[in-house]
Amino acid sequence: MNAPTPTSSEVRDLVIVGAGLAGIYAMYRALEEGLGVVGVEAGESVGGTWYWNRYPGARCDVESVDYSYSFDRELEKDWRWTERFATQPEILAYLDHVADRYDLRRHFAFGRRVTAAHFDERASTWTVTLDDGTRHRTRFVMMATGCLSAPIRPDLPGIDDFAGATLFTAQWPTEPVDLAGKRVGLIGTGSSGIQAAPIIAEQAQSLTVFQRSANYTVPARNRPLTEAEQQEIQETYPQRREASRYAPAGSLSTTHAQKATEVSAEERERAFEARWQEGGVLFAKTFPDQSSDLVANDYAREFAEAKIRAIVQDPQVADDLIPKDHPIGTKRIVTDTGYYEMYNRDNVELVNLRRHPIEQVTAWGIKTDDASYELDVLVFATGFDALTGALTSIDLRGARGAVLAEEWADGPETYLGLGVAGFPNLITLNGPGSPSVLANMSTHTEQQVDWAMDLIRYCRAHGIDQAEPRRDAAEKWTEHLGEVAEGTLFVKAASWYMGANVEGKKRTFMPYIGGFGNYRRACDEVRDTGYEGYVLTRSTARA
Repeated sequence: MNAPTPTSSEVRDLVIVGAGLAGIYAMYRALEEGLGVVGVEAGESVGGTWYWNRYPGARCDVESVDYSYSFDRELEKDWRWTERFATQPEILAYLDHVADRYDLRRHFAFGRRVTAAHFDERASTWTVTLDDGTRHRTRFVMMATGCLSAPIRPDLPGIDDFAGATLFTAQWPTEPVDLAGKRVGLIGTGSSGIQAAPIIAEQAQSLTVFQRSANYTVPARNRPLTEAEQQEIQETYPQRREASRYAPAGSLSTTHAQKATEVSAEERERAFEARWQEGGVLFAKTFPDQSSDLVANDYAREFAEAKIRAIVQDPQVADDLIPKDHPIGTKRIVTDTGYYEMYNRDNVELVNLRRHPIEQVTAWGIKTDDASYELDVLVFATGFDALTGALTSIDLRGARGAVLAEEWADGPETYLGLGVAGFPNLITLNGPGSPSVLANMSTHTEQQVDWAMDLIRYCRAHGIDQAEPRRDAAEKWTEHLGEVAEGTLFVKAASWYMGANVEGKKRTFMPYIGGFGNYRRACDEVRDTGYEGYVLTRSTARA
């Protein structure tokens, strides 16, 4: 059900853009606070990332019990996750359940996309314009637009000439896709491509994987949760949540007590093997110096590469699957089910585009500089304009002529990842300047939304009609962001964390890598000091 269109004179307290994990919780909290609120969502239902990314094999790389809301103990008790790492359908079912449980749907306008948001300094209000012409006037705007929600369509010669079916992992059809007997080409080997490929290979007549950049991936070791585990989860949930609140990644994780460079080769091997068998992204955190010391990282890299060569039977294919351009874990490490084993199938072929680039997409398939591949289906797993793309694609205009796309042309600058100088009463969630994709998104979301609601409540209680980060505070936070990143190996990778996958995008490390717990403490301090770093303007002062 779509929310009613307001009259031109109506001014709301808040407009929430997006109905994914963050938007759902933001709506819950806004209603709890008694705010006049409306939500806008481009999809036809709630879910955000998990609504759009329906590709085969889509699965979260954070354990299910942690990738969930903690705000209601009764919700925790009533929902049982079936697997260690939940699939897209189960996560979407959970978000549907939450939206229905708290009657949130009726407050969202679905199937609508925000095209513009302009701030009126004299009235201290935003005007949010939708693609159907609807306009909402509001005091605050909260952008819950997602970190990975602006898909990239690759600029390949002849891409529109292909006569077969074209699919994007980031906008997978809602109806089932039948790939039986089809010759499928898959472009892209990031998380989406690596998760989808083994399932496509099982269904299709043939699968040709066109690899632009090799990526490291670790077995997920997914499995159903046993009844004993379900009982333990419920008994320990409160303690688990409390331990996650200030944890480095917003969920439970451990590293070896000593650095990789301080233990014997035998001890390193045992630790790496244990993490490999455990499965999941925590392989990248086996030792505390793995992301900051190249020697320690090389130990992990050499271990992973030995595993790849042991699994993949063709030595040339194995070599092509091993990254040559970044330390392990500095691009988003992937979790998979049978990805490397897939290349031992007779119906799977790997094309290394670094060696043989695509020259042309044709009506019948793809032509590289040395071969032609006849295809019935093209699947693009070509990634996103991460962290900033969903925001800069909107015509966002703040105070004093500020335009967000122009302000961020040389890289995003935020205060705590929550506010932008020049844009009063604008709140950005899970975007640049915050831990974002480097933390458990559910824990991160609750922390940011709660902080934002505290700010709105403070403004309402003190008659403040404009809350804007100071320019110097935003500059200082962004400088700190860069300094922390420079202390790691992450800046050595041409990753989407750096914006390196988008042509013309300024390369700068966008998420805060100093740890979720440290980030939360910084936000707590700003709140507890009366929002130091913000300019808070009262109507009487302006008058």
